[in-house]
Amino acid sequence: QVQLVESGGGLVQAGGSLRLSCAGSGFIFSINAMDWYRQAPGKQRELIASITSLGATNYADSVKGRFTISRDNAKNTLYLQMNSLKPEDTAVYYCNASPFGRPYWGQGTQVTVSS
Repeated sequence: QVQLVESGGGLVQAGGSLRLSCAGSGFIFSINAMDWYRQAPGKQRELIASITSLGATNYADSVKGRFTISRDNAKNTLYLQMNSLKPEDTAVYYCNASPFGRPYWGQGTQVTVSS
């Protein structure tokens, strides 16, 4: 069965950095596009970064230049490097993939940025 497990969240100060990981299993990781979403309290879940099977990337304007999405297919792992963090980055961060025509989600990892 498809499984996505996020990790790496925590409490950091504004201006700090954090790296999130998403371990995938139950599907052929290397041929699937992957995404990072986040959901802040009282807000809609938003797409913040995506990466294709070939490594092409896209970012939401809110994180462009600060966040970097990457993947290590040998480890079946997706990463999100977050730099210059701001309080407005506080949210639960989710990994997403749609290997069989429907979306799968991880349990999420909490990121809290203090000012």
